[in-house]
Amino acid sequence: MNTPVSDIGLIGLAVMGENLALNIESRGFPISVYNRTAAKMEAFIHGRAQGRKFFGATDLTAFVASLKRPRKIIMLVKAGGAVDELIEQLIPLLEPGDILIDGGNSHFPDTIRRTKYVESKGLLYVGSGVSGGEEGALKGPSMMPGGSAAAWPHIKSIFQSICAKTPAGEPCCEWIGENGAGHFVKMIHNGIEYGDMQLICEIYDLLKRGAGLSNQEMHAVFTEWNQGELDSYLIEITRDILAVKDESGGEVIDLILDTAGQKGTGKWTVVAALDDGTPLTLISEAVFARCLSALKPERVAAAKLIQPVVGTFAGDRKAFVNDLRQALFASKLVSYAQGYQLMRAAAKTYGWNLNNGGIALVWRGGCIIRSAFLDDIKKAFDRNPNLVNLLVDPFFKEAVETRQAAWRRVIIQAVQLGIPVPCLSSALAYFDGYRTARLPANLLQAQRDYFGAHTYERTDKPRGEFFHTNWTGRGGSTTSQTYTA
Repeated sequence: MNTPVSDIGLIGLAVMGENLALNIESRGFPISVYNRTAAKMEAFIHGRAQGRKFFGATDLTAFVASLKRPRKIIMLVKAGGAVDELIEQLIPLLEPGDILIDGGNSHFPDTIRRTKYVESKGLLYVGSGVSGGEEGALKGPSMMPGGSAAAWPHIKSIFQSICAKTPAGEPCCEWIGENGAGHFVKMIHNGIEYGDMQLICEIYDLLKRGAGLSNQEMHAVFTEWNQGELDSYLIEITRDILAVKDESGGEVIDLILDTAGQKGTGKWTVVAALDDGTPLTLISEAVFARCLSALKPERVAAAKLIQPVVGTFAGDRKAFVNDLRQALFASKLVSYAQGYQLMRAAAKTYGWNLNNGGIALVWRGGCIIRSAFLDDIKKAFDRNPNLVNLLVDPFFKEAVETRQAAWRRVIIQAVQLGIPVPCLSSALAYFDGYRTARLPANLLQAQRDYFGAHTYERTDKPRGEFFHTNWTGRGGSTTSQTYTA
């Protein structure tokens, strides 16, 4: 091919790749596609892409030659070594200013490393989170690009054309920040997704095992909730799931084995929180809840051996359902508050300039965690761009305070019924801890100083002065110098 024909190229025609390519072409951008397995590319070109503005390349040289300059190439291959291998194959074929875009679920430290490496070759690099699954890729995903800032003007029109839009028509795609910022924010999105899903599962368990609601009754509950403050994609699909029956008339939800899978992005989020010393308690519990669910044989055996002392729900079911709605909303706010705290800490660690309100807008449509109250998060950061925690914003402070009583009643009822609610309860514990001026960590630090001479600060002295007590009378004055706060 002598004359470039395509505005952009895409490598990797799995489910996300095919649908994103069709989305791009449907917005008026001719596109070239390549797949390592040529038969897959041929099937796509002569199938779903037939009669449309696609160029199917059988080798990378022809693929690159088909692209207008600066060349823009989206890579949708398996995260990890496959991305590095593809980058090495492409670099010799490209020219200064060409742009490589990783649209997969890469770990953000890899994107930091790759941005530096690709830029050293005179090229530009973008790591873009893409959320919304198969349907989102085809109809409009939420997109979170970061990396080489010079790349954004060249890809902005394409990305903001193909992404989801808010109800007001705003694009759910904006430049996130430097190097790995885009993939970091996508990782946070996935962590919040873990938390949201587990919270809904705990509410479902309390409705089903606790209050004894049928699937159809729960379907009605989630239908009502999705029309109010809890309006969101995950509430919507939960509503739908509860109404589906199989070919024999059985309710599908009751036939699904209770073992949850995970791909690792939730774990990455928790590890990042530990690295930055951020209390991401709710999302951590959501990850561990999946781990516990995977111990199915052990749980079945334990259920036969250990007879818990449990109660029977004897209250007002309608009032309990209302309490559950309030507890779920309050807990979801804590999940987002913790996620934003981690983004704030990471921005400081990695030198990113994150637009927190803009991130809420990006998540407003197209993605798995899209929720109506993301508009309120955007407004909170518009009011105060330096907001340290969503829980101290006037809107969210009032929202949580007015739901406290219901939230506590739900936790008490769950404990009495013997139904585990790790995320609902950890959210409340975080809230109680965050609003407490004096925690019992003074005793903890005394213990550390007692056995390890780790020192402590005093309430009657300036911060930054450290002290040690010879608690036993047998110790000396030497300290470990490892105090961190």
